[in-house]
Amino acid sequence: MSFLIRVQLPDSPGTLGAVATALGTVGADILSVDVVERGSGVAIDDLVVELPSGRLPDALITAAESVDGVEVDAVRPYAGVLDTHRELELVEEIAAKPKEGLDILAEGVPRIIRAGWSLVVKYTDGDVKRLASSSAAPEAPITDLPWLPLERATVLDSEDAWIPATWQELGTELAATPLGKPDRALLVGRPGGPMFRAAEVARLAHFAGIVSVVLDG
Repeated sequence: MSFLIRVQLPDSPGTLGAVATALGTVGADILSVDVVERGSGVAIDDLVVELPSGRLPDALITAAESVDGVEVDAVRPYAGVLDTHRELELVEEIAAKPKEGLDILAEGVPRIIRAGWSLVVKYTDGDVKRLASSSAAPEAPITDLPWLPLERATVLDSEDAWIPATWQELGTELAATPLGKPDRALLVGRPGGPMFRAAEVARLAHFAGIVSVVLDG
């Protein structure tokens, strides 16, 4: 089974290699590594690893944190492989089928930014509309979106009153960005975390900006 493990580690030569070696001692096979954020001597990395059957994910935490200065932010099951360089391909898909653009966007975004699901939502005159949703998006109804209109991409408070109870029970981390218009937004969720980092939110905003031009063009 594959897992996505997010680690904070000293941004120094050899540290990632030491983590890889430690994970190898519990039988973990590293499939891919993605640098999420780097600064002030610390790096945030996402590693997709495969564990042999019978191994518990807790073993990943113990192994990684055996390396001095390393902290595990989160571990969660991961289906497939990281697809972090697919932005251009997704934009091309949307441009080729503009009438299906929102659906293609909602389905594709979670693979790019390692989210569990995404929704395209609109909020006007007190009315919430789901314009598109990914196949894994929760069906719980949303009755209010008090953060719309939205001027810039942001991380949302995962305990706000508008959030459906089932999302809160799963510890869903949320981020949103305007999609061409302040009253239309792309909402992404990560059940169980990890939290969205500033670099990920900036990436989401940049991508949404490009897509909105294609959608409205």
